[in-house]
Amino acid sequence: MAQTNSNARFAVCVEDKDCEDLERGKIYPVLPDVKARKEGYLRIVDESGEDYLYPGACFVFVELPRKARNALS
Repeated sequence: MAQTNSNARFAVCVEDKDCEDLERGKIYPVLPDVKARKEGYLRIVDESGEDYLYPGACFVFVELPRKARNALS
């Protein structure tokens, strides 16, 4: 499992269809993965605490205040 940090990006899950370890409406850390992004996927730290690739269409990136980013990291 990759660790998140204060520079991590975050995305809200807008579609959890067929993804047991995601919750619609929940904010998740997004880890950098250039290859995955090129193929339409995001590396998300999900409910299991591990990072996995999920379809990018299931998420919308969000900007969070520093205090919120720190709490989620």
